[in-house]
Amino acid sequence: MLKDLVIKDATVFQKKEGFICDMDGVIYHGNKLLPGVPEFVDWLKRENKKFLFLTNSPERSPKELSLKLARMGLDIDESHFYTSALATAAFLASQKPGCTAYVIGEAGLINALYDQDIYMNDVNPDYVVVGETRSYSYDKIERAVRFVFNGAKLIGTNSDLTGPSENGIVPACRALTAPIEMTTGKEAYFIGKPNPLIMRHAIHQLGCHRADTLIVGDRMDTDIVAGIQTEVDTALVLTGVTNDENFDTFSYRPHYILNSVGDIAGK
Repeated sequence: MLKDLVIKDATVFQKKEGFICDMDGVIYHGNKLLPGVPEFVDWLKRENKKFLFLTNSPERSPKELSLKLARMGLDIDESHFYTSALATAAFLASQKPGCTAYVIGEAGLINALYDQDIYMNDVNPDYVVVGETRSYSYDKIERAVRFVFNGAKLIGTNSDLTGPSENGIVPACRALTAPIEMTTGKEAYFIGKPNPLIMRHAIHQLGCHRADTLIVGDRMDTDIVAGIQTEVDTALVLTGVTNDENFDTFSYRPHYILNSVGDIAGK
């Protein structure tokens, strides 16, 4: 049982200078704050820890994420957030400055692209970019397929197949990208965790050496493997996707297992 593997001594986390934390399944489910989160955030501030909330979800901007947590009672500046949308926009700008894109996604992704001088194009885009969205449709899939057949490169903001919500597990970016891949025979390049690219961005923004950093997440296939691949210590929390049934399907292990982020603060 995973509960039997939960670390009992929280003092080990005092030595860490920086914390990179996932959000969905770690901080909240939908609009519901998870247990131990207020105590964890208070601990981070009280101990003067550097921290960054790193999310594969591209729908919201850092400002919107800050406002969302404010509605839940947490006061966290937007500088403490980094998203797969920001990493995707930075990647495309470095690959082909001034490129254009056809986007299946929400405002957070579109605005991140605009901020990097990447503009929308529904005629002959350089890239097709897919992120989580509730406005997914057959028409959008059809257009994306046509653009990829015509030479556009297929990009996914993250490789999550599913994600947690207040109502259970829901489809995520990889599931939405799959029909385009299967129809065209082209594989998407996914930017978010576990791609080391986004981890390098996060560590640079955090301003800590990786040896002094801990990544906290609920997913073995993104958060934990991302830490392993970038040589950052990992802590798995049991408030999200990973459970007793799927834990043993992975051939790697986190450094620590926690009931929730509250365990880091000793709560």
